[in-house]
Amino acid sequence: MKAIRVLCVVLAVLLSLGACTPKEEKAGEAAKADAAVKSEEAAPAQAAATGPSPEVLIKTSMGEFVVELRPDLTPVTVENFLSYVDEGFYDGKIFHRVIDGFMIQGGGFDADMKQDATHDPIVNEAPKGLENLAGTIAMARTGEIDSATAQFFINVKDNYFLNHVPGNQKKFGYVAFGRVVQGMDVVYRIAKVETGVKGYYRDVPKTPVIIESVTRVGAAE
Repeated sequence: MKAIRVLCVVLAVLLSLGACTPKEEKAGEAAKADAAVKSEEAAPAQAAATGPSPEVLIKTSMGEFVVELRPDLTPVTVENFLSYVDEGFYDGKIFHRVIDGFMIQGGGFDADMKQDATHDPIVNEAPKGLENLAGTIAMARTGEIDSATAQFFINVKDNYFLNHVPGNQKKFGYVAFGRVVQGMDVVYRIAKVETGVKGYYRDVPKTPVIIESVTRVGAAE
């Protein structure tokens, strides 16, 4: 008899832990329905934010690669970069700073290490940009946070130390505004060229790596 009473108590406890009351079931169903409605409402907004991203084709003396840009994250940076692209500013420039295991930097100098005038510097959108991972393209700048103009670099490894650190002005970061989606092997090949010192500049390829052109993918020729 005592054993039967114990069994009844155990069954009662199990039933209380494993089941919901009708009221709780209705509340759960209502919550699920509400979540479904919210999900459907959010879907159009998400679709609008994930439209086709602009791409640029970068042709160099060592091959070509395609970069997908992210204006949804960094609109000012992408608009600035594309303004130089559309003007043909990058044509004939070089990758003037190449460090294997770090990045390749270009878009500022020609083969004689001469620079052209640029537009005004832009605001640094590092807090909104991508992480500086291998294959991402980012804006080069001076020690001033909002000093980027035309020069860019492509990370050849995950450079986490270049990312934005909230609340730390000394580690504000470098804005990554796109990534290489085709031809990363060309980027790695460029990263391995022999470099030296040219004038005031270090890590300059001994044989110039020329940026022959940068054009929008799909643009009419």
